[in-house]
Amino acid sequence: MTGTLYLCATPIGNLDDISLRVLHLLQTVDIIAAEDTRNTRKLLNHFEIKTPMTSYHEHNKAAKGAQLIERLQNGENIALVSDAGMPGISDPGADLVQLCHAAGIPVTVAPGASAGITALVLSGLDTRRFVFEGFLPMDKKERRAILSRLEKEHRTMIFYEAPHRLLDTLAELEQLFGAQRSMAAIRELTKKFEEVRRGTAAEIRTHFTQNPPKGEFVLVYAGYTLEEQQQAAQADWARISIEEHVAQYVTQGMSEKDAMKQAAKDRGVSKRDIYNHIHQQTKKEEGR
Repeated sequence: MTGTLYLCATPIGNLDDISLRVLHLLQTVDIIAAEDTRNTRKLLNHFEIKTPMTSYHEHNKAAKGAQLIERLQNGENIALVSDAGMPGISDPGADLVQLCHAAGIPVTVAPGASAGITALVLSGLDTRRFVFEGFLPMDKKERRAILSRLEKEHRTMIFYEAPHRLLDTLAELEQLFGAQRSMAAIRELTKKFEEVRRGTAAEIRTHFTQNPPKGEFVLVYAGYTLEEQQQAAQADWARISIEEHVAQYVTQGMSEKDAMKQAAKDRGVSKRDIYNHIHQQTKKEEGR
């Protein structure tokens, strides 16, 4: 019989957040695969757990993944943990899960804290629909390409960021999404100095320019709103005259009345405003 891979969520700050099930698994599995054994050793020592560990991280996942699969096929049970939070999120755990599925090895999750979800509910922003982006790429071109695709994302966006890159990332997000977009910058989740800083993108960047950032950050950004969409559309329509605007819809088969109604909606004005403008322009042309 093969063993089972257990994805064990560990605390993201406060050690009291660990679950009883995770504690039991860490004590009873044959081995713990840890992203950073030095970091996990502190957790195990705190709870007096003596289970042996092995490292499994981004730089050794190819070789170590094959070794772990072999141990699982030989009947050993393995607990996979990341530095903090849910393994498989922004770490190579997902690769090991794929190897297990391909080899027919059982995988299950002992759930717990995840920094992205914790920050989302703390932010006060819309939680109904969201997109998790994690850490943005280091490569500037790749990074810009990803952010450009998110420019008109309507869902709440979640990013991870290190303190030494925070200001550059905030400046880039502000440039792309606008200085007045609502957001929250959250650091030191569940720890003594947990901080939730809410405001516009410009306000958040100003604060951390004046107060050098410390600790790991989760940035939660409001999505592209209907108001922003309408403002952008109005700006586009403002580039042509009202007569041209109405004429576009008429050429598409609308009646003049419906065309004026739609043009008014596009521009955020009343149909009467459109009618009066066109009527006045017609009178001027007739008076020439």
